[in-house]
Amino acid sequence: MVKKKIKKMSYWFLFSDGKLLLSRKGGCYSILTYDTLPYTVNGMIHEVGKHENAICKAAEIADSSAVHSVSTNSTEDGLTWVGLRESYDFINIELHRLAGRGSELIFWDKNTRYCSVCGTPTKVNTVISKKCPNCGNEIFPQISPAILVMIHKDDQILLVHARTFTRPFHGLVAGFVEPGETLEQCVVREVREETTLKINNIHYFGSQPWPYPSNIMIGFTADYVSGDIQFADNELTDGEFYSRDNLPMIPQKLSLARKMIDSWLESFEEIK
Repeated sequence: MVKKKIKKMSYWFLFSDGKLLLSRKGGCYSILTYDTLPYTVNGMIHEVGKHENAICKAAEIADSSAVHSVSTNSTEDGLTWVGLRESYDFINIELHRLAGRGSELIFWDKNTRYCSVCGTPTKVNTVISKKCPNCGNEIFPQISPAILVMIHKDDQILLVHARTFTRPFHGLVAGFVEPGETLEQCVVREVREETTLKINNIHYFGSQPWPYPSNIMIGFTADYVSGDIQFADNELTDGEFYSRDNLPMIPQKLSLARKMIDSWLESFEEIK
């Protein structure tokens, strides 16, 4: 008797124009599962991990019009495109993390189709590397590190609004690490450049992958020493020290900045 080979379902994180394709049924959202993907994709198919013992894969759909989707504003069940950040509100944290990894690998694949040294089309070497067949240049995903810093002044923290924010919330001073500097040096420089304040007692808080498109956020706390807030480099439009009783709108729970602010708020509860 010939046994039939059972096809194994995989979770598929499918993207187009930076949006993730989800299935919606009865107000609940889920990642798509297929044994054979019914869509043509651009570039590589990336394995990004496992969920519930099933392999998780990520790819960019070549033609989004091939997907019969419904609007996110509609109450109709079906497939719907959701921004990667917004998907945090619809899928669990582990799936969102895998979606972010997939998004970063798709970004890397799209931007490394040609060797940056000699211009030759690259070839896949491993799941996270490519190699130029002409000059031998190896290309790995590049992650850009950026710092966040929560500055304490007595029972207040500094919250700022950046010019690049698309919503009216206040977050933490942030900036990208420059060549030749440590993370702590970056913290001091960014605070000085953006606010002119002097700080000390810099301590590591935690980190978070930030796939927009390919960063890692590294959080620190610090103490205010001296100075008046001045927006020296025009990256910030507003900012001041806030107490827990008069907070402005703060970032969504998705972000490390929000986790840091929540940790500070929880410290008051522990004192009680």
